[in-house]
Amino acid sequence: MGGAVSAGEDNDELVDNLKEAQYIRTAPVEQAFRAIDRADYYLDEFKENAYKDLAWKHGNIHLSAPCIYSEVMEALDLQPGLSFLNLGSGTGYLSSMVGLILGPFGVNHGVELHSDVIEYAKQKLDFFIRTSDSFDKFDFCEPSFVTGNCLEISPDCSQYDRVYCGAGVQKEHEEYMKSLLKVGGILVMPLEE
Repeated sequence: MGGAVSAGEDNDELVDNLKEAQYIRTAPVEQAFRAIDRADYYLDEFKENAYKDLAWKHGNIHLSAPCIYSEVMEALDLQPGLSFLNLGSGTGYLSSMVGLILGPFGVNHGVELHSDVIEYAKQKLDFFIRTSDSFDKFDFCEPSFVTGNCLEISPDCSQYDRVYCGAGVQKEHEEYMKSLLKVGGILVMPLEE
């Protein structure tokens, strides 16, 4: 999925294209997308595709298309101080962008099935914190990643203001996903097809 906007030459051009196509509609989402270079979440040998509006997968590592992430972030209506749960947190790209909006008093949790992907996400997060000029311009809610099956989260876990699941959820799991939300929270996920 993806390909809704033309490819950019760099991260800023990709964001410009997402704005022009109205996938990015609010200033906080634009600022988060500009602050984190999508290419930093790619393996070196695949970086030439980083600014295309396409999903990327290599082994267990996966990034959704930028148009998908921008739609998700806009739909989540993120605000400083909220709690966020990313089910299938993958590379940590989305969670890191969300953390730029949540600020220092937010909660930013990611659950990922594959431990190798958790290690990859932690490396990418460390790289962002150590090297990004953007990091110092935001009050960052650092994501915390754990390995696990999102369908096995204890029912007495804390509930969240915002929940995102990128994988298709079967109808029989819809109520379970809703149970992870606080009253008035927002859940974004693909339901079946």
